[in-house]
Amino acid sequence: MRLPSAAGPGPGCPSRLPALLLLPLLSGCLGLVGAARRPNVLLLLTDDQDAELGGMTPLKKTKALIGEKGMTFSSAYVPSALCCPSRASILTGKYPHNHHVVNNTLEGNCSSKSWQKIQEPYTFPAILKLVCGYQTFFAGKYLNEYGAPDAGGLEHVPLGWSYWYALEKNSKYYNYTLSINGKARRHGENYSVDYLTDVLANLSLDFLDYKSNSEPFFMMISTPAPHSPWTAAPQYQKAFPNVIAPRNKNFNIHGTNKHWLIRQAKTPMTNSSIKFLDDAFRRRWQTLLSVDDLVEKLVKRLDSTGELDNTYIFYTSDNGYHTGQFSLPIDKRQLYEFDIKVPLLVRGPGIKPNQTSKMLVSNIDLGPTILDLAGYDLNKTQMDGTSLLPILKGDGNLTWRSDVLVEYQGEGRNVTDPTCPSLSPGVSQCFPDCVCEDAYNNTYACVRTLSSMWNLQYCEFDDQEVFVEVYNITADPDQITNIAKSIDPELLGKMNYRLMMLQSCSGPTCRTPGVFDPGYRFDLRLMFSNHGSIRMRRFSKHPL
Repeated sequence: MRLPSAAGPGPGCPSRLPALLLLPLLSGCLGLVGAARRPNVLLLLTDDQDAELGGMTPLKKTKALIGEKGMTFSSAYVPSALCCPSRASILTGKYPHNHHVVNNTLEGNCSSKSWQKIQEPYTFPAILKLVCGYQTFFAGKYLNEYGAPDAGGLEHVPLGWSYWYALEKNSKYYNYTLSINGKARRHGENYSVDYLTDVLANLSLDFLDYKSNSEPFFMMISTPAPHSPWTAAPQYQKAFPNVIAPRNKNFNIHGTNKHWLIRQAKTPMTNSSIKFLDDAFRRRWQTLLSVDDLVEKLVKRLDSTGELDNTYIFYTSDNGYHTGQFSLPIDKRQLYEFDIKVPLLVRGPGIKPNQTSKMLVSNIDLGPTILDLAGYDLNKTQMDGTSLLPILKGDGNLTWRSDVLVEYQGEGRNVTDPTCPSLSPGVSQCFPDCVCEDAYNNTYACVRTLSSMWNLQYCEFDDQEVFVEVYNITADPDQITNIAKSIDPELLGKMNYRLMMLQSCSGPTCRTPGVFDPGYRFDLRLMFSNHGSIRMRRFSKHPL
């Protein structure tokens, strides 16, 4: 049966893009339309899959079919350790302070009408379809508030998608609703027809069977795994029976000299919390086995149809995850490596097999990379990221960035949680024993630096303490020791000023030389106001 298309009159139709919005995009790929063998692109996006705590271990097929056939990035980061801001960064190629999606709520601009009006017309899939002539296919989780009545409901299909199969709101495995090109389809709890990871696989295979062969295609498949509620397929529910969360050096220890939200965690954790996080860790791995099957099915189908050799395949996650680090049971949202570092594997034409890149990359680079592969002029965009194509092609004379920005605006209100009256105001995401994973002033920004000289993270919090955390990742990969008070003051000043620059950057200014780049210039006088006090970076309280 032929898949219904979102193209044509109605949602997703190119004619709905206002002419004034289309003008800046014109002349990008138009010269390439009709050119032979433009590459296809497949982007596989998981939900909450870490890179630091063994998140890729269950995915043996994926590592063999993508990583070993191409390049694995060992230093891939997200600009915000939370689903909706990170996904918005993938789609727009922008840092959160430029796309203004700051958390998972409508008030935080997650799939809001403002997002739909201001950002969606300029996402890289919209450019691929409307300018470059690609067939575009989406299946799975889009943004956490997608489908909300106040944001147009499931009838809303973002501009630029030929085929649209989007999950209503957040990740589920059963009992969910999909928007099928703007029409609701309810699914129940029958494994054979409703298990979402398998449904996404089947929809994707159908697309490959029935797509047009006269145009290149872009597919984005966004699985629920390994997000909670961690419901594995029946055949995998007994897998990894002896696996528990890693007991690394920062597991179940007190977060000394860290932000107050980390310091409030109870150490040692209760036996019930440890049992809960061990069970969650194992179940997360179990859900990923179905993702591994999905990858295998897609690669085999691309191979059998003769498309594999002309297809780039990207595999990544929207953010990392922690299970017991610094006595926080389970979540993300923190500035540490386990939450901001993600897997990134890429294979495709011209990429040599079994390559590992240590280059510092961010998910804001995915959009520019895919547009570059399509032949689009990246100067026509307002994206903050840069194309990874020179790295993928093995450019030996490449000069690359030495830092990326990470920023997060905490969820919560400045009131005391009645169930946890002893805690500071504004906490949220609290466990029964009053260990809370977020707070309204868990608002921070970091410069993550990686160079031949330093492997460093510098972070500032927007709170009454104006708290600063600095880590030497080379000497302290578990980020146990905050060296903010012992590091060279001149270096601290440079990092502070670089953070201010990145927090206010846009487009090309986000790609200016970092502190450890040869072209970096720093004037100590820039750090001080007319009154002689140190300048502190300003956080935006009004993201929209």
